Amino acid sequence: YPSGNLAIIVVRDKKRLICIVQEDKLNNAEIQAVFKSNGRNTCYYPNGAVWINMNIQGGQYLDQAGNRVRRWTWPNSVVSSGAHVLLSPIFISLNRHVGVRILGQDKITVSFLAMGQQAKFNVGTKVQVSDIGRLPSPARLGKDELLLLAIRVRILWLFDRLRGCLNFPSNEQWDKIKPPAYLITQTLKVLQLCTASDISDELRSSVRAIVNA
Repeated sequence: YPSGNLAIIVVRDKKRLICIVQEDKLNNAEIQAVFKSNGRNTCYYPNGAVWINMNIQGGQYLDQAGNRVRRWTWPNSVVSSGAHVLLSPIFISLNRHVGVRILGQDKITVSFLAMGQQAKFNVGTKVQVSDIGRLPSPARLGKDELLLLAIRVRILWLFDRLRGCLNFPSNEQWDKIKPPAYLITQTLKVLQLCTASDISDELRSSVRAIVNA
């Protein structure tokens, strides 16, 4: 950044490349986006809430309250052809210097602009056929499995809430506590499975109600 703070980091973890976008802050800079070469990408709002979450099957765009605004699937995902939802181009600004453009699975660009100069990073990836063969189909999950997953996530949320109550007895501080990233990720996974699985609308509503209670 013009301030001298590190904005974008690209590191290698074994065979995987990871691109990390940090906020413009000298100490304890929060992560604003993470892009991995295995197709798992996440962008965050300034308040830490998940903004965009993507995997090798598709992605979701959420508002700051955690409500899904839209979702999509990639053309070569394991979701059946009839269930595909096409991606509409997405352009977001993580901050005044860094923006993200999503046009396709292999057309995801992180742009950095400052002092009249620009740098672009292509962080998209293309799923290989061999990768698709190793993925379990969401349609294989039955009623009991989905309900158990939803209940498990709900219990984890309750435990996290309990820890917050013990650490911060005053309820005025509860809304300021950010849920752990792993909990948000697991919640999104259950919702994605619920959407993609071949189940009744009634069961789908029940699973969502359990997770979002």
